[in-house]
Amino acid sequence: MSVKEVIRVGCGSAYADDDLRPAFELAEKGNLDYICFDCLAERTLALAQLRRLNDPSKGYDLRLDELVGSFLPFVNKGLKIIGNMGAANPHGALERAKEIAKKLDISNARIIAIEGDDVLDVIRELDPVVEETGSKLSQLEGKLVSANAYIGAQPIVEALYEGANFIIGGRIADPSLFLAPLMFEFNWDREDWDKLAQGTAVGHLLECGTHVTGGNFADPPYRIVPGLDDLGMPYADVYANGNAVISKLPEAGGLVTTHTCKAQLVYEVHDPKAYITPDVTCDFSNIAVEQVSRDQVHVNGAKGTKAPTRLKVLLGVQEGYIGEGEFSLAGPGAYERAQLALDVLKRRFERFYKGKEKDIRFDLIGVNSIHGPASPKPINPPYEVRVRIAIRTDDRKTAEAWAREAEWQYFGPSGCGGIRMAVRQVIAMYSTYIDRDMVKIRLVK
Repeated sequence: MSVKEVIRVGCGSAYADDDLRPAFELAEKGNLDYICFDCLAERTLALAQLRRLNDPSKGYDLRLDELVGSFLPFVNKGLKIIGNMGAANPHGALERAKEIAKKLDISNARIIAIEGDDVLDVIRELDPVVEETGSKLSQLEGKLVSANAYIGAQPIVEALYEGANFIIGGRIADPSLFLAPLMFEFNWDREDWDKLAQGTAVGHLLECGTHVTGGNFADPPYRIVPGLDDLGMPYADVYANGNAVISKLPEAGGLVTTHTCKAQLVYEVHDPKAYITPDVTCDFSNIAVEQVSRDQVHVNGAKGTKAPTRLKVLLGVQEGYIGEGEFSLAGPGAYERAQLALDVLKRRFERFYKGKEKDIRFDLIGVNSIHGPASPKPINPPYEVRVRIAIRTDDRKTAEAWAREAEWQYFGPSGCGGIRMAVRQVIAMYSTYIDRDMVKIRLVK
């Protein structure tokens, strides 16, 4: 295979609910070689596991039909698509993607799924120590329903060697999605740690999508970002030595600067000198970022050491239900009436629900719902207030009953309105580690 001098890799998605319109524009106008879709986070994988629990044929990205229908036709133009849109069910996503490809009559589609990140049976047998508690998994109160290992770039590389142009994975680590095409196209050795670290740095810059084009950067009046209503997805021109230039489409909103890149480089990185991924342990501490022109930033200097011998596993544990209700009060005395409503609700909690809760919340949104007791009391009482009550409990009926308490405030303080009630199942996320060789990855066509 001849090695190309430069590969252009774009980001299509940063999480499971991301807007796909900027990705389509990038695929259409960006002259890309690859577009990678990061579709997962801890929360979104938990939600996918819930969907699969309720319907074993589901559990993949909710946007799968739109994603496949919109982007699969680009394979006829040579674009390759990689993503972890399989979420909790890569095989189900593969079958659905094949159906869509058939309907679209795209004979050039070569779709491959990567399975094996689901290690539920292994985890049940091991009963490992949970990182967040320091105790054995079996000591958790809830029921274990899922266990997904973070897997790296190598299975994607293998799928590319198999001729895939649309690759669907489960819990593939975010930067690994972007590292894989670089390893494939530049024929990087699996133990060339510095190149893998530099490719991972590129992946980390791209994986959060519009963060690096200013979306997570705007903070007026200190940091001004133009065109936030039309933010563009980023792409990188990557060279065989791992150096890269991060950019966006000229007509897209946002900006790419050394500041936006630095902000993203440290985002969700616990230790810049030892950022651990399934592929490599990265040292980002001496990365150099240079503005080479408008919306173009050159990045190089990441170093790497050996990949970890153990892989992180995300555990999904069923922990009951959350019932919540909200209502609004407005006008003169709204704050005082909200306080009265909370007093009434606290008394009703003591009478009817005490002892059935794992957690209970009484919030005034816009006043103390984020920082709780640490929030300062308002100097001037707000003209309008939104009251929120929530309970976490093992019993669905208790959750439903508590949510209805909000509706009954129609008969409480004067002027209550805008009732909203909701009950949802809780899948709590924990983590542990297992030996790499316990994760058996396979490609499915």
